[in-house]
Amino acid sequence: MSHGHSHGAAAGGDRRRLALALAVTLVVLVTGVIGGIVTGSLALLADAGHMLTDAAGLGIALLASSLALRPATAARTWGLQRAEVLAAVLQAALLLAVGVLIAVEGVRRLLAPPEVASAGMLVFGAIGLVGNAISLWILTRRSADHHDDGHARPDAEAHVDRPIGLNRRAAVLEVISDGLGSVAVLVAAGVIALTGWTRADALVSLLIGLLIVPRTLVLLREATDVLLEAVPRGLDLTAVRQHLLEQPHVLAVHDLHASQISSGLPVLSAHIVLDDSCFVDGHAPEVLDQLQACVAGHFPVSITHSTFQVEPASHADHEHGVHA
Repeated sequence: MSHGHSHGAAAGGDRRRLALALAVTLVVLVTGVIGGIVTGSLALLADAGHMLTDAAGLGIALLASSLALRPATAARTWGLQRAEVLAAVLQAALLLAVGVLIAVEGVRRLLAPPEVASAGMLVFGAIGLVGNAISLWILTRRSADHHDDGHARPDAEAHVDRPIGLNRRAAVLEVISDGLGSVAVLVAAGVIALTGWTRADALVSLLIGLLIVPRTLVLLREATDVLLEAVPRGLDLTAVRQHLLEQPHVLAVHDLHASQISSGLPVLSAHIVLDDSCFVDGHAPEVLDQLQACVAGHFPVSITHSTFQVEPASHADHEHGVHA
């Protein structure tokens, strides 16, 4: 079965969303830098630095989405599907670096707080929040199973459970975090305007830095799981083995492996030992069809890319280096 058209269309939709979100982010970024310089607010500059990281991350994600659309070759049989995972790692590294810089400058300003123009902070903070809301709407307004005209694709049913890719999910998390940062900037501006306590600017800067760290760690964990070929989250390999063993004529299952090529593209392979009679009476192809249907539709994680090596029980003496 082929799903190349659906994968390409979904990637193309992600790419358009990422491009639009990048354009909005760049506009808000320039506005935030100007606001930080004019008002002397570290919180605005920290938020702009956060957006600079987002812009770089979105650019990397856009490049990765384009690379992922390239067809497979004899040398790269999955094409460049894992480009998005490498991009996610780069995004996480950038986020971590920005978080550290913001923390250092925030501590320095807590000790020696400079003057801050609270009215300007309110204006530029509000602009940032509006920009974040627009970017979030762009990234989440449609599912991957619809054309840009809003009509469902004919094959949408087959991919209704396909999750958002790492790049787009990372972009959504970044925009949400930026939105929280903009809200914090507005709160700090209000505190400074009402009380004159300028250390609120430094505290908000540290808060923005702290917002960066958790999502960085989550993103790194998910990307690392893919690179280390961990079992996809939500898939119980013990339950898979048990269900395969319950299929008619299946005597044993070994060398069972499940991993992800990229987010939303799980793969599974296994050696299936059948009754010797299956290779005489023609049951082997029927069992193979049942096994592929089983992993594609029975479990929370649908695996449409599965490879099964069916073996007669008498083949056991010829197997070397067998894994569980």
